[in-house]
Amino acid sequence: MSSRNSHNEVHDTGLDDARVDGIAVVGMSLRFPGADSVGEYWQNLISGTESIRVFTDAELRDAGVPESRLSDPGYVKARGLISNPEAFDAAFFGYSVRDAELMDPQHRVFLETCWNALESSGYAPSRVSGNIGVWAGMSTGMENNTYLLSNLHGNPAASAPEDVLPMMLGNENDYLTTRVSYKLDLRGPSVNVQTACSTSLVAITQAYQALLTYGCDMALVGGVS
Repeated sequence: MSSRNSHNEVHDTGLDDARVDGIAVVGMSLRFPGADSVGEYWQNLISGTESIRVFTDAELRDAGVPESRLSDPGYVKARGLISNPEAFDAAFFGYSVRDAELMDPQHRVFLETCWNALESSGYAPSRVSGNIGVWAGMSTGMENNTYLLSNLHGNPAASAPEDVLPMMLGNENDYLTTRVSYKLDLRGPSVNVQTACSTSLVAITQAYQALLTYGCDMALVGGVS
């Protein structure tokens, strides 16, 4: 199962100054359909590139779509897909291959883009004197959070007792930001935000408020679906 998009921003208050005049976006990272970087996404917008993928019936059959759905005139044979959602470097983030297999791709991709956003900003967490907070959310519900339902539940290969805890931690939306804070050693607030389609914007608003009120010195903000 693939994720559709993930984006993150790193914000800095500039607290070395006597007073805070504003908040700067100092780094960005994203993975959208047809774009693995901010530059690629911008070029797609400029050129009007269509990034929605249209599938053939053969591709859909291979993916397990039943004939009854293929023949349904209301079934849309298209979707936005990011590239290589399965190419997660488990060892780099300190995970076993097994734990990575039990983790929702939304969690994997979000952790990757958080790392890339910090790289884009030029700030290594271990060298930031202040605290870095995280605000974000992920898609949930029957239509979006399908990895656990379709790939793991009822799968004999994922039914061992020792798989229960990794499955819970790797698929529950409540662990999205705390995972990032723990794995990247970030010491600021770690807040999971869920407001349906406005999740990422609400996360940005909350992070700005925290920066302005000195709840943290930098903020990593984003969302994944």
